[in-house]
Amino acid sequence: MSVPRRGKPTSRAGRHLLGPALAALLLLGAAGTAVADSAAPEQPVHPNSVHPSPVHPSIVPAPVKVAPKPGVTYSLSGDTRIYTQPGSRDAKQVGEYLAGVLRPSTGYRLPVVPGASGRGISLLLTGADHRVGKEGYQLDVTGRGVVVRARTAAGLFAGVQTFRQLLPAKVESKTRQRGPWHAAGVRVLDYPRYEHRGAMLDVARHFFSVDEVKRYIDQIAQYKVNRLHLHLTDDQGWRLEIKSWPRLTAHGGSTEVGGGPGGFYTQDQYRDLVAYAASRHIEVIPEIDIPGHTNAALASYAELNCDGVAPPLYTGIEVGFSSLCIDKDITYKFVDDVLREVAALTPGKYLHIGGDEALATTDPDFIAFMDRVLPLVKKHGKTASGWHEFVKAAPAASAVPQFWGTKTVAPDMVAAAARGNRIVLSPATKAYLDMKYDANTKLGLKWAGYTDVEDAYDWNPGAYVQDLPESAVRGVEAPLWTETLATSADLEQMAFPRLPAIAELGWSPWSTHDWAKFRERLAAQGPRWKAQGVNFYPSPQVPWK
Repeated sequence: MSVPRRGKPTSRAGRHLLGPALAALLLLGAAGTAVADSAAPEQPVHPNSVHPSPVHPSIVPAPVKVAPKPGVTYSLSGDTRIYTQPGSRDAKQVGEYLAGVLRPSTGYRLPVVPGASGRGISLLLTGADHRVGKEGYQLDVTGRGVVVRARTAAGLFAGVQTFRQLLPAKVESKTRQRGPWHAAGVRVLDYPRYEHRGAMLDVARHFFSVDEVKRYIDQIAQYKVNRLHLHLTDDQGWRLEIKSWPRLTAHGGSTEVGGGPGGFYTQDQYRDLVAYAASRHIEVIPEIDIPGHTNAALASYAELNCDGVAPPLYTGIEVGFSSLCIDKDITYKFVDDVLREVAALTPGKYLHIGGDEALATTDPDFIAFMDRVLPLVKKHGKTASGWHEFVKAAPAASAVPQFWGTKTVAPDMVAAAARGNRIVLSPATKAYLDMKYDANTKLGLKWAGYTDVEDAYDWNPGAYVQDLPESAVRGVEAPLWTETLATSADLEQMAFPRLPAIAELGWSPWSTHDWAKFRERLAAQGPRWKAQGVNFYPSPQVPWK
């Protein structure tokens, strides 16, 4: 058995073996920078060409440009209204989202109405700087009102996430709190470095309910994550109803790691999750992991096994022992049916077909399998994504490899990039949120080493893999595997505060990258997580005060 990515832990040397620290409030402050140049170029500025600029002490991810307005404060009141772009249903939806965040804690009505005003909060799809692109925004906080301008509703949504971080942390509470509700005056110009800023959630090792996944969606949306990669199938469980193969969930979804009850999403529940994520401007990327990691499917249908004998259900955490039968035609009927149903349920562009740790499949068989499966993805109108091993099959240039390696030398990724593939980076030693923080961490695994917050933050995706050009990097993604995680509290303990670190690497220009400043800004998130009831890990590397 080789060293697994998601399996039995092996011994690795740790770093930062420090004890826990208490979390507490960090007051908002001001930081200086220059306002955006009025003579903006027609195209977005290359992320690394932005001149270094001080960042706001409470905003994560760091914006491209911030100009504080000393002595200026905006205050929410019982008369505040949220104005949205007239005639835009999408802008209105963002306004209702913001009102939903602010109403419980403030107790204010905050009606959402079409129009624009010098007072209140205005969410407008006109007048934005050229540089904001599809997901960026401008935010202007004055003494009279707040204006967010963008070209799309996704940009307005990103601006709203920044604005809420300017308000007192208790605004995140679900119960009525005492004001005042002040936001310091500021002007922000902001847009993302990378198009793919993802979080992956493994619901196969341990099953998580619709409400638990929605809770995670809300948490990651605060940090401008725009992709949710759902790992729906594995050896331990099949979690999505496939009507043409019902035993996948009836039998294959009936357990999980440790022998718990498992569970699955009906197709209606999955549609609901996809729609909920879309309302937070997050695209769901479903993963059906093949040809390995398939014991739940093999246990459900004997004919998918080469010997025609169904193995028992599996509740351990070893990897690499299972494989669909490469030579059987029924295998490709099965894959075709599954991809057809998943594609029909998923409005997004991508289907993730796994391809990792297929240790029971020879390379020639793996390539033969992918040569038949990749056209099926295209047949159903989707673009293939897969773990980096699937580049052995030389997928089309449109396919998206996801790199999870533990080393910075990856000639297969460089070769794929030369063929036109653009890579999503999820290096296990940096981005895997299930790795233990240190030797005292109760949850998680340690096969890729210990990963505290500084480890998660202190790397440059554009220069991480040797000889891989930045132009070949599509973005970053933080996977959260759940062999040892069974509750929302477990997810939160491992994701926070590291997920915001990965999110900042995906959004913010490299010129803003500064660990000393980031740890201070991250500390300002602690009181917000407390108000939200997030079970975050108070890393001793962060100055929670």
